[in-house]
Amino acid sequence: MNRRKIQKNKRRQGYSYPRALIAYALILTGCAQKQHHVVIEQICLPHTQSVGLLKEKLQAMKIAKDVLGRMNFTIAKADTEQGLIRTKPLPGAQSFEFWRSDNVGPFNSTEANLHSIRRIAELDISHQGGQLCINCDVKVQRLSMPEHQITTSGRAYEMFTSSRQSMQYLKLHAKQKKDLAWVDLGSDRQLATEILKRIEKYTKRQE
Repeated sequence: MNRRKIQKNKRRQGYSYPRALIAYALILTGCAQKQHHVVIEQICLPHTQSVGLLKEKLQAMKIAKDVLGRMNFTIAKADTEQGLIRTKPLPGAQSFEFWRSDNVGPFNSTEANLHSIRRIAELDISHQGGQLCINCDVKVQRLSMPEHQITTSGRAYEMFTSSRQSMQYLKLHAKQKKDLAWVDLGSDRQLATEILKRIEKYTKRQE
């Protein structure tokens, strides 16, 4: 009798462990969904009287370009007079590119690994009310690749590329190349916030 009771207790404990793990995972998932990231759309730095407005603006643009370069962005346009910096499209970092920092947050990391994502950063630097203010906007785009029309299920390997059954190629059909397009997904505010934080950090170091 005692052995049977012990066996029953062990079975109950064995069943309870997976249930406890599942419940714990659900709790963690719920907590993760409730987390809110602080978004920064603009940083303003006090004007230094000993430095001229133009020189101050030049220094800020230099720091901004340096920060973007460290994050693997390539500058496409830098206009000192307008205080504008725009980057070339940067493909999203893949999971094995652990040294990169352009995927901010788990959602953006997953999105970049599942789809062809690219981002374009644009900074606006100007003097406002005695302060030097920097705004950052990061546009996100996803590659849309149309499916190739196939006649039978046996030729499913040709759905996206002009492949053979025995060999897969990264070669698109002529019509697919023509219809390829980058679709706008809006702004990546988390990455924009990270860029502004880094600019502010490097600026304070030089004071």
